[in-house]
Amino acid sequence: MNQQFSIADRTKALAIRIVKACTFLDEKPGVCRTLSKQLLRSATSIGANVREAQSAQSDKDFLSKLEIALKEERETEYWLEILIESELVEKNKFETLLQETREVGKILVASTRKIKDKINKLN
Repeated sequence: MNQQFSIADRTKALAIRIVKACTFLDEKPGVCRTLSKQLLRSATSIGANVREAQSAQSDKDFLSKLEIALKEERETEYWLEILIESELVEKNKFETLLQETREVGKILVASTRKIKDKINKLN
């Protein structure tokens, strides 16, 4: 059975996984702690902006919140790539986080395109 999750559920689940990963990174000395803080901030912001979008006052407000979530997704993707490519973390442990982040990004891109089309048709 293939269970479908809303974007709000997926971004929350991703944030929880990132929180756990950052707890691991914070135990390491030096640069890992700095990168952990960057990753934590951007990754948890994705879901927070998706949640804000759910209470948007207009289509344009909704679009704005989703675009912010997409920007935060791109930043999260960047920090994960840095951690993996600099070999600060085990690739196999963080690759699934990167893959899920990219999937969330694809959903956000599709959603923003759809709402832009809707807004353009109304104008």
